[in-house]
Amino acid sequence: MSTDLTASPHAKSELHRYVEALLANLATDATCSTIPTPTSSTNVPGYWLSPAVEALLLLLRGQDALEPLGRAAQLDEKRTALFLCLSLALCGQGERIHASWMGIAFGELSLDRPVTHSQRALWLAAAQGAYGPAGKIFVLRRLDTAAVPSRFEPARWLSALTPHEPSMVVPPSLVDFPELAEFPELAQPVQAAAQLTRLLGRCTEITTTRAAGTGRTSCALWSAEETLTVLRGLIRPERAVRGPQRPEKPLTEHLLDDLRPSSDPALAAIALHVAAPIVRTAAENLTKATQVAPPESVSIPLLGHRVILRPAGPDPESLAAAERHIAVDGVQTRGRPWLAY
Repeated sequence: MSTDLTASPHAKSELHRYVEALLANLATDATCSTIPTPTSSTNVPGYWLSPAVEALLLLLRGQDALEPLGRAAQLDEKRTALFLCLSLALCGQGERIHASWMGIAFGELSLDRPVTHSQRALWLAAAQGAYGPAGKIFVLRRLDTAAVPSRFEPARWLSALTPHEPSMVVPPSLVDFPELAEFPELAQPVQAAAQLTRLLGRCTEITTTRAAGTGRTSCALWSAEETLTVLRGLIRPERAVRGPQRPEKPLTEHLLDDLRPSSDPALAAIALHVAAPIVRTAAENLTKATQVAPPESVSIPLLGHRVILRPAGPDPESLAAAERHIAVDGVQTRGRPWLAY
């Protein structure tokens, strides 16, 4: 555990100011050519951040950082690993991290606990490729260990993948009689087929879309912002934004957000991998709904009278009965000719 620095508040403040300036430079200068030089006042004995910063500077120069890494890990292993993983990702050198650092910094995921801001920051950085293919595989494995059930509210996942569904779908066979599409017996298989088509299109879009080769994607922008926020809170816990302004969300809420059409393709690809069993179950249910045999007949109102419709046409008896009633109802009842009399 890290040592309490109440005995040296000035040294702690100097170190915090230096690290904040260092992070600002790493975020704006990918070449790391303007790294501020540390001073003797930034060396605070017994505090994990001092050797962690020393190790970071050595790693940025491509030098051996084993000795300061050991000192920092003895003081606070988890914060050291998180600091190095996020700092190196911030300046585009995330592939320099050791595989064990990600495991220590990320921790475990569970459906029973919200995803922490540090876990989400590592998740975003890995999604945009900050740690190379190994980083994406690591995050996917951690997400898989959460074991989202394959029948976990499939309607919510369908709604996330294919929102804004039309209230009624009119098949080509009923274009001339759109009112028939309102009957549940006829509408349900048609709507299921339409939603299955939209689901297939959305999944194909996620699995085939590639991020643009130039410029920063939205995922990269979100990652940099979240990374800086988590690093600042790590350096100065007393200034970390907590409460309603930055609520921690459950794992399923993050996955549902990442599947929506407005999300980044890199995040959507990871979320679809995790939610694949649920999506597969939902697709199977939709397929079964499309295979429901149409009813042998439906009863529709015709000028206040019921007429039975069959695939071959209207039922002759019900149609004739309706015609008789309409004819009778259409004859006006004449009164007795009192005025003429």
